[in-house]
Amino acid sequence: MDTLSGNTNVESRNVISFLETVDVRTGERTTLAQFDSLIEAPNWTSDGRKLIYNSLGRIVSFDIATKESVVIDSGYANHCNNDHVLSPDNAHIAVSHHTREDGMSRIYVLPLEGGNPSLITPIAPSYLHGWSPDGSTLAYCAERNGQYDIYTIPATGGEETQLTDTPGLDDGPEYSPDGGHIWFNSVRTGLMQVWRMNADGSEPVQMSFDESNNWFPHVSPDGETVAYISYQKGDVDPGDHPANKNVEIRVMSSTGGEFRTLVKLFGGQGTLNVNSWSPDSSQLAFVSYQLED
Repeated sequence: MDTLSGNTNVESRNVISFLETVDVRTGERTTLAQFDSLIEAPNWTSDGRKLIYNSLGRIVSFDIATKESVVIDSGYANHCNNDHVLSPDNAHIAVSHHTREDGMSRIYVLPLEGGNPSLITPIAPSYLHGWSPDGSTLAYCAERNGQYDIYTIPATGGEETQLTDTPGLDDGPEYSPDGGHIWFNSVRTGLMQVWRMNADGSEPVQMSFDESNNWFPHVSPDGETVAYISYQKGDVDPGDHPANKNVEIRVMSSTGGEFRTLVKLFGGQGTLNVNSWSPDSSQLAFVSYQLED
């Protein structure tokens, strides 16, 4: 989930952004590019050749080999935040765009090569996080009647289905590669922790138990590993994931158990909001930041 103030400005921070990858086995980091503006939340394309990120309201394609960035034509959806997901076949991208009329986030789908967006969630605010492996369903966090919960909706639009109703914030829903589960983060036990439930919302199970605030679980394509971002306890409110913090990217088995710290960095909001696993499950893409002088 991300927010913008007003309906005419996109989020902008006085930072230098570093688009990076990390080898999940060795922890080796590689900086792909440096930007003198805010970029966020890379998605890795299924062919392994490109990363899709957002910057200043636009969706941008980054060619890993040539290091070239190209803005994707998203029509009137030019206030996109860092909640964007590629369809399983990579033919489309779903975005969360803040409409000019009220500044609230709604979900749209458009061709990945560019084109006119189609509105999927007329009710706002809605913040996209997951696309089912069979391509049929989108999962998202939405505020309805003062409460943020997890919902699903057909990828072509239609009636939304509420999956959680526990008091407190539930966020970051993302499907497992087999479509059987949705992973998410929740404050229902006090701190923000990683949870997993069946794809229909039944049988929620807490998966992380440490003394941190853990956000945005992302399951590797092979289904074996979960990556997430962690804030230090006491450094943030459990229901908040701000920018400009010392954070960690952690990994753990998809069956649960002990975590391993993969990267320590300056970031937070925008670093790892959406799934950024490489297709072969060997690397993660992420964004780190440096404050401008």
